[in-house]
Amino acid sequence: MSVDQNTVRRIARLARIRVGEEELPRLESELNAILQWIEMLGEVNTDNVEPLTSVVAMKMKMRDDVVTDGAIPGLVTANAPKSDDNFFMVPKVVE
Repeated sequence: MSVDQNTVRRIARLARIRVGEEELPRLESELNAILQWIEMLGEVNTDNVEPLTSVVAMKMKMRDDVVTDGAIPGLVTANAPKSDDNFFMVPKVVE
């Protein structure tokens, strides 16, 4: 697959990017180089390669789902600039 200058113009318009006429040849060659590189990736044999979620094999750290001491609302709102009845008070932002 190759890209011509009309395709570069269309891509720029769809991406809402202003591209000058003098930039079209450079962008055309850059996009064609990217597409050639992607085509080379298609030649790699990945038949025996398992899908990865990470490049390093690791196990997620898990913790027990237990209720902790949450009955400390006074300590939670202690540093708040304004609070009322253990709730944070913030200025009105929508009229």
